[in-house]
Amino acid sequence: MDAKGNPPPVPQGNPPPVPQGNLLAQVPVDRTAERFEALLERPGLKIERIVSNGQASPEGFWYDSAQDEWVLLVSGRAGLHLDGEAGPRTLAPGDYLHLPAHCRHRVAWTDAAQPTVWLAVHCEPGARG
Repeated sequence: MDAKGNPPPVPQGNPPPVPQGNLLAQVPVDRTAERFEALLERPGLKIERIVSNGQASPEGFWYDSAQDEWVLLVSGRAGLHLDGEAGPRTLAPGDYLHLPAHCRHRVAWTDAAQPTVWLAVHCEPGARG
């Protein structure tokens, strides 16, 4: 709005294309490796779809990212083990977690009977308070 309360002018010409997709469309079934697909990347931000088909983190391996990660389980099931907890948390569709930077975690298991689809948002760590 300007000083008189008028909205900003509408740009002329064709608007930029607006990408559209579906997280559950064309879900790959690959029993040999997880699949990572970047949906949006900007400096300090990455949104990706991850598809697992029975995969787990290698024994003894822990993710330890310098970025915060927010993850949503869209379909399937998974066990996510956070360092310091007695065992993995069981995740079902709709469950989400915010993993602060350097929160060590590993995927203990994913559903081998159906694809497990995750939506992961990686971003610069927020202020701690």
